[in-house]
Amino acid sequence: MSKKNLSKRDAPKNISNNEKKLGDDDFIVSKTDLKGKIIYCNEIFTKMSGYQAADLIGANHNLIRHPDMPQIAFKVAWDLIQDKKEFFGLVKNLCADGGYYWVFAYITADLDENDRIISYTSIRRKPPQSAIDQIIPVYKLLVDAEKSGGMKASLKILTNFLEENKTTYEELVMNLQKGA
Repeated sequence: MSKKNLSKRDAPKNISNNEKKLGDDDFIVSKTDLKGKIIYCNEIFTKMSGYQAADLIGANHNLIRHPDMPQIAFKVAWDLIQDKKEFFGLVKNLCADGGYYWVFAYITADLDENDRIISYTSIRRKPPQSAIDQIIPVYKLLVDAEKSGGMKASLKILTNFLEENKTTYEELVMNLQKGA
């Protein structure tokens, strides 16, 4: 029997170093409503996350948010998609067993015929290991800043990092995904 309406409170507390890897041809697909509750998930999502589809449908997508992920990354994503722009990002997701998996995520708003947002679609695939290796220390800096100074401190570090590297967030992520 599966639980209904899982929330972040139901996420595993015992985090492990057990990494799952997406296959080269795998695509995770999910859809959420306007509040981030999952309304569709494909079989690869259930396989990678370790949850049954019945558990995921109705759950908030943040159920799989790994504690190594900086909150500022999700604020950037949310701001972009609510503005009807696309989001690309490298994301470390939490599995039901406390393990994790990395994805290169694409999120977009789904619009009705009147150009109103009615849901969000996310498609994720395997990122190159070089991208993961390069983003881990950046995310650690951001998470550490959030622990001591909140998202404002994290945003300042992210902004400075992007300015020092003469890039935008989108360019950084796309270049990491390309292996550049």
